[in-house]
Amino acid sequence: MSGSIENLDSAAVRARLLSRRAEIEAILAQAQEAGRAVELDQQRVGRLSRMDALQGQAMALAAERRRHQELQRIAAALQRLEEDAYGYCVRCGDEIGCRRLELDPTVPTCIDCAEGAP
Repeated sequence: MSGSIENLDSAAVRARLLSRRAEIEAILAQAQEAGRAVELDQQRVGRLSRMDALQGQAMALAAERRRHQELQRIAAALQRLEEDAYGYCVRCGDEIGCRRLELDPTVPTCIDCAEGAP
């Protein structure tokens, strides 16, 4: 995928996005166990072990939030594909660089708008 977005292989982009979505959904299904409440029975687990467990749980929840955000970005990119708006900046309407799309097919803005974003 180099050059203009007119040369963009929409089917390949769609396949890549759908594959990544399936991968994230599988990870989320497996990660539900890590988000369980931490056992606070002092007879079974020491204070440092509980702190480690709480930290592990917080990290797992943060990773889950990032995965859900990525799923939202994938859904938005798939929607732009359906609307023939994929590859165009959602802010200014200019083409998004193909290399930028290669790195992250969910990116919604051109580099100029991304750098100027708050």
